[in-house]
Amino acid sequence: MNAVLLSVVVPVYGVEGYLYQCLESIRAGLTAEESAAVEVIAVDDASPDGCGEMLDAYAARHGDLRVVHLSSNVGLGLARNAGLAEASGEYVWFVDSDDWLPAGSVRAVLERLRAERPDVLLVDHLRVHENGRLEPDASSAALKDPRLSSLIKLQHTAWNRIVRRGLLAELDLRFLPGWYEDVPFSNPVLIGARSIAVLDRVCYHYRIGRLGAITATRSERHFEAFDQYDRMLAWVDARDPEPWLRHQVFTLMVNHLLVVAGNDGRLHPSSRRAFFKRLAAHYRRHLPAGHPGDAGIKHRLVRLDNYPLYAVLRQAYRIARRDPEPSPAVRPALASAPQRAQAASLR
Repeated sequence: MNAVLLSVVVPVYGVEGYLYQCLESIRAGLTAEESAAVEVIAVDDASPDGCGEMLDAYAARHGDLRVVHLSSNVGLGLARNAGLAEASGEYVWFVDSDDWLPAGSVRAVLERLRAERPDVLLVDHLRVHENGRLEPDASSAALKDPRLSSLIKLQHTAWNRIVRRGLLAELDLRFLPGWYEDVPFSNPVLIGARSIAVLDRVCYHYRIGRLGAITATRSERHFEAFDQYDRMLAWVDARDPEPWLRHQVFTLMVNHLLVVAGNDGRLHPSSRRAFFKRLAAHYRRHLPAGHPGDAGIKHRLVRLDNYPLYAVLRQAYRIARRDPEPSPAVRPALASAPQRAQAASLR
């Protein structure tokens, strides 16, 4: 049996101020035996700052970090692929280099992997604001229900799911180039998995609003989300999913693209109408047969391609939320008893 149970792949680009915290958090508190079951692979994606040198110095001091230097910048998805190609663990966990793992996370993950041996292990996370405020994610409630119909509603990122490396080969899944690279990866690994375990414990701190992060950068590249959804839906459709699953994936797509459409930090106001129009076209193209077509007023406006009314509704909503109440303090949840998900039926 491979001595390495878990490979942690950390793509690195422009994160000098956060890199050490991320690396230190991965092995923090592990015994020598536990640490031997973990390999950490950092991929320097031709970072323009001093991250490459920081990684080499860290590896020289600690001896338990493998560093891959890319000759040119390829982007987050392909950098993850480069780390995956070097991985030898039975499982792989993609950890972003501006985030970090709370104490005890890796130990809890190792214990659950050994006990369950699932295809995919899902973990909970907290959102971390720039002022240090911790906030639960609205999607985390999905972890309370082990059925796929619930788990697929969890925030679709690579870092909240630890995946059996062999499953990626079986499903022929890798990250694709471009922004929103998580879209054609995160839900397909759940749909294709035969077994899913849930570790209902906060094992990840997700930093939001960081200067330079994709989700906090205004760019026309947010339009790349449409291409990524085309790829994801093609993958799903090729497996002849049950109607409920195809309907749910479609609804999740529309919900996500509406979030992008309404986010000032991602889209310049001059681009919002064009994005909405593209969303309406995607709605018509991918609407599955038998879908009820009514998941709230925003969905109806997308179906009708009614941007003027959407813009009025969006402005009213923003005015209503101008002075939101602060989020309550939260505490990391303790690990729950093992749970196993129901697999999707693909006909």
